[in-house]
Amino acid sequence: MTVYNADIAAMFVRTADLLELQEANPFRIRAYRQAARTIDELPKSLTSMLKEGEDLSELPHIGKDLAGKIADIVNTGHFNVMDELEREIPPGLVDLLYVEGLGPKRVSALYKNLDIKNPGDLRRAAMSGKIQKLPRFSDKITQKIVHALDARGTQQKRLKWVRAEQIAGPMIEWLKKINGVKQAIVAGSFRRRQDTVGDLDILVTCKKGTPVIEQFVKHEDVTEIVSQGKTRSTVILGNGFQVDLRVVPEISYGAALHYFTGSKAHNIAVREMGVKRGLKINEYGVYKGEKRIAGRTEQEVYKQVGLPYIEPEIREKRGELEAAKEGKLPNLVDIRDIRGDLHSHTSATDGRATLREMAEAAKERGYEYLAITDHSQHLTVANGLDEKRLRKQCAEIDRLNEKLKGITILKSIEVDILADGTLDLPDSVLKELDLRVCAVHYKFDLPAEKQTDRIIRAMDNPYFNILAHPTGRLIGERSAYRLDMERIVKAARERACALEVNAQPERLDLNDINCRMAKEAGVMLSISTDAHTTGQLDYMRLGIAQARRGWIEATDVVNTLPLTKLRKILKRS
Repeated sequence: MTVYNADIAAMFVRTADLLELQEANPFRIRAYRQAARTIDELPKSLTSMLKEGEDLSELPHIGKDLAGKIADIVNTGHFNVMDELEREIPPGLVDLLYVEGLGPKRVSALYKNLDIKNPGDLRRAAMSGKIQKLPRFSDKITQKIVHALDARGTQQKRLKWVRAEQIAGPMIEWLKKINGVKQAIVAGSFRRRQDTVGDLDILVTCKKGTPVIEQFVKHEDVTEIVSQGKTRSTVILGNGFQVDLRVVPEISYGAALHYFTGSKAHNIAVREMGVKRGLKINEYGVYKGEKRIAGRTEQEVYKQVGLPYIEPEIREKRGELEAAKEGKLPNLVDIRDIRGDLHSHTSATDGRATLREMAEAAKERGYEYLAITDHSQHLTVANGLDEKRLRKQCAEIDRLNEKLKGITILKSIEVDILADGTLDLPDSVLKELDLRVCAVHYKFDLPAEKQTDRIIRAMDNPYFNILAHPTGRLIGERSAYRLDMERIVKAARERACALEVNAQPERLDLNDINCRMAKEAGVMLSISTDAHTTGQLDYMRLGIAQARRGWIEATDVVNTLPLTKLRKILKRS
């Protein structure tokens, strides 16, 4: 069975959490967390690297000990250290680690003081008022925990898009190697680039007689065959993820791709348009009576109802059909439009590459500019920069810009928005910078009005340029903080501030709905990676996909501008 990078990273994170519950050596805990981050960022699978004889101990934060553990996991599918820890700790206690509002320290306190061992115990203690008597457990926190427990019961298990990609990519490559296979593609929510993916819908075309289904169910990752027919099969992989495979004739490929890409609402509307023209549209093709008249390509399907091709990312029945009729479909932003990245970190704070390494990596990607936005002093956990260290970094950037050719490093900061709406550094130093990316990093639980007021007061500062990860969400881990996004968008327009589409896979913040709102209000966006390593600069493609879902065009994005025009916009005049 293939063990994916995401699986290994998850094992290391879980191990760190379990060790933290046991109040183990903090250096050991940190080692697992750092290793997990390294693994998450690898562009290549650890399984492949081991097969090719690469030395994993040379990777950042992966020494010989962890390299050996990774090899064991790849070979066995199990991590003995984690398994042993789980035997030592009540199983329900581990589940509490993933309740929003809790963490290892709070879970440990609940266990020690109230003998809470599972979500049921937690709910009963919360309802009886026992939790509120513990230190660091206010009424507000308790309400948040109960809400999180309720939400967990209704949530379908879904993977973040980038995790699903780790499964989909190798699966498609494997299918294409089957002799006789012509095309293999993932449809569904994966192709529409939704934030999370519930399962994979794969379509294949092949020569007649190709044993695709027979080989598919024998894939090494398959642990359960739910169904198996001549042209369709559903399987469950070892990590619990479901994959549906359909073999379709080439003459129906476009119709099937359209049908299985969705969304359901979009497809129903297209079929209704077909009915008005006397057509029947389904996964097999477009029919006039009993005769199939189209379906080999998606373009053919759309043409039969009088529409141009509509990009998968916007097939959500949110006005795309009307726009297509009127010839007003957006020319969606493309990664080739991007001229630079306006949010990145170095080892001066919590990044893991030097200033020069980040600059050279950006240059390799063909960028015209890169903003170094290390954290400001308030974020002590990230070793944030005070005035003295920031000015020292600016001087270093000046020296580097004199040496580098073909790229300009912008003197910048990710400055904290404090609780009262002021910025974490004085104007006297902020005005010396090329760019200020402003962010909320604490007090996420303020009421919507106060949180909104806080951010708008920060926008009043003339040195505020971009609102970073505007809603603060972490997909599947932390909900967006309460915010009046309409007021934020209006304030950004009035003050010539931009909003960020943060491309970190756990953020993808703004979401597609808010991207569209900003566009319609005339607010510019910055699609940035928030990169903490050189490899994370490649997350730009994730931000691009998110922006495309929000109908964003190159003209809506500040970092599609040449540097001279960007500088003018940053002056907010």
